[in-house]
Amino acid sequence: MNSPKTPLMKRPVVRIVVIWAIQTVALLIMTWLMDSVEVDSLGTAVVVAAVIGLLNAFLWPLLTTILVPFAVLTLGIASLLLNGLMVWLASLIVPGFSLVNFWSAFWLALGMSLINVVLSSLLTIDDDGAWYRNTVKRRMKRQVKPVPTDVPGIFFLEIDGLARPILEKAIKDGYMPNMARWLESGSHILTSWETDTSSQTSAGQAGILHGNNDNIPAFRWYDKASGEVISSSAPKVVANLEKEHSDGNGLLVDNGTSRGNMLSGDAPYAFTTASALTDLKRDQPEQLQAFFSDPYSVSRTLIYFIWDVIQEKRQFRQARKNNVQPILDKKHRGGKYPLIRASQTVLMRYLNIYTLAGDMFSGRSSAYSTFVAYDEIAHHSGIFDPAAFDVLHKLDQDFGRLEQVSKEAPRPYHFVVLSDHGQSKGATFLQRYGKTLEEFVQELMAEQYRVESPATIGEGVSNVNVLLNQTVQGDPKGTGRLVRTLFKGQMVDGQVQLGDAEEPTTAKKGEKEDEQPDVYALASGNLGLVYFTQRPERMTLEEINQAFPEVVPGLVQHEGIGFIMVNSEDYGPVVLGANGTYYLDEDRIEGEDPLAGFGSHAARHLRRTDGFPNCPDILVNSFYDADKDEGCAFEELIGFHGGMGGTQTHPFVLHPVELEAPDGDLIGAASVHELAKGWLTQVQDTAAVESTAAT
Repeated sequence: MNSPKTPLMKRPVVRIVVIWAIQTVALLIMTWLMDSVEVDSLGTAVVVAAVIGLLNAFLWPLLTTILVPFAVLTLGIASLLLNGLMVWLASLIVPGFSLVNFWSAFWLALGMSLINVVLSSLLTIDDDGAWYRNTVKRRMKRQVKPVPTDVPGIFFLEIDGLARPILEKAIKDGYMPNMARWLESGSHILTSWETDTSSQTSAGQAGILHGNNDNIPAFRWYDKASGEVISSSAPKVVANLEKEHSDGNGLLVDNGTSRGNMLSGDAPYAFTTASALTDLKRDQPEQLQAFFSDPYSVSRTLIYFIWDVIQEKRQFRQARKNNVQPILDKKHRGGKYPLIRASQTVLMRYLNIYTLAGDMFSGRSSAYSTFVAYDEIAHHSGIFDPAAFDVLHKLDQDFGRLEQVSKEAPRPYHFVVLSDHGQSKGATFLQRYGKTLEEFVQELMAEQYRVESPATIGEGVSNVNVLLNQTVQGDPKGTGRLVRTLFKGQMVDGQVQLGDAEEPTTAKKGEKEDEQPDVYALASGNLGLVYFTQRPERMTLEEINQAFPEVVPGLVQHEGIGFIMVNSEDYGPVVLGANGTYYLDEDRIEGEDPLAGFGSHAARHLRRTDGFPNCPDILVNSFYDADKDEGCAFEELIGFHGGMGGTQTHPFVLHPVELEAPDGDLIGAASVHELAKGWLTQVQDTAAVESTAAT
């Protein structure tokens, strides 16, 4: 039987020749465009392209070893300067090739990289895939020598914020051909799972990676015991969450790796993982050096980074011109946001794929990696926005590349694609009603009481902070000192903290800044948490009504609020809606069911949340209109998650058929942990049985 022919563009010799030709063409085009560059002949151009390639291959890795922290710190600008240096050196070596000055070399290198990217795309040359297979493979072979095994590893690839219905639409519309192929071929099965009350990343990953997300009521909450507002965006908070919720036997404890996550799953190897940021025993700062050791990769990454910034600005202008509704204002989609978006959609995505490829060649038994790009774009542009679907297409391509890389790894791999929560849609509470939840609660309070919602850092900015601090922690006296100096005004607890949120609004002026407010009204997507700070324990419904008689009725009757949950002295936890009451302990409904439309397990989730020590005095959930499929966030997010209502509570798991399907419904993030943990045991047991049978 004849072996299948290798596609022409994937043959190594052909690829080298074609890429060489592209570089030559790019050089000639830039020479024509730039008066400061001179190439005397086509033959000289061919030689120059070859010399630049050789310099990049041999000299670049040495220089990036020294300068990689600066490359990361400057988002790749320093790497482009190095690329310009390679071109300048080529001008000193090759007769007939001359430059006016170094800046001519810089712009020539940048232009050649851009043309290279365009022509490679037009010729469908998957240089990303080739780079992962070749560059990463060579590097990892120098570092480790894994023992080949037939025991499969499992890679868990999380698409943050993607609901199953949105995934199915993306597949149907052709955005995710690799995942479509997996499903159509029967190699994978798609199933749903249902989030807990809090449909957000810290609760989701605590449940999935550690099997325990108790006492995490939202993305941010108030701890009455300590008197502190807790936010999952802070690495130290997340590290403490992991200590509290880990039993030392997390999902990745057995030779696993954590990539780009909030929590680590007890992985012995971690990179850009918030909970492990200060744990040098698990940190792998050399991964950044390796990533920036390839000039083509750096140039490509920076070009796509800049392009994504331009795209966001263009898309926002177009949306405003066309009066797309709902839409966020310039305050929330301008400023630093385009840079934050590009960090998620380009830099973090490339870093995750690169490190995962390295994990394969190292023979790791498991890995869990979070891809946040869709979540970030959907928050600001909408869950069905073309830009959000475009990034799903890119992720699908990346997963296909990992699939190809795995064929050369020392062990076979299973790929599980999943999400930690979904997103729902709709105009924000502020957009609809002209006031924030904080301001509305203040209106319901007597004038002498002060209500606040302190500023916290968003999830997207938090991810950038993790990446930045990751790059400098390996050199605290060198680059680390430089970074601390540059960001002196934005250091918190010894770490860089970029992207400060808005100043907290105080509904009552004239109070001392160090005085604690009487009430915190915190927003976590469409979940609101109201805490009365002057009481060390949770207030009952009766106590709230006596002290603040207008608060509960006002919240319940507001059209933007679907229900609230409070604790009654007489009845225990009760859910109040505009026209009915659900007595959770008695499982009894009086009037209309306030949880109608919020899922068949809504009462179950709320009973559990009511038992949390950090459960708010009043838990507030926005309305959900099933006919329009709309709710509203108490934050300025038009794609949102955090509570109940709509697709935010319906994430998914896409897994190979070889892995046992779940036995019954997957309710809560901990059930996904149990399933995934079982898979890791299954592949080990299956391999042991097969080995015994063979002997």
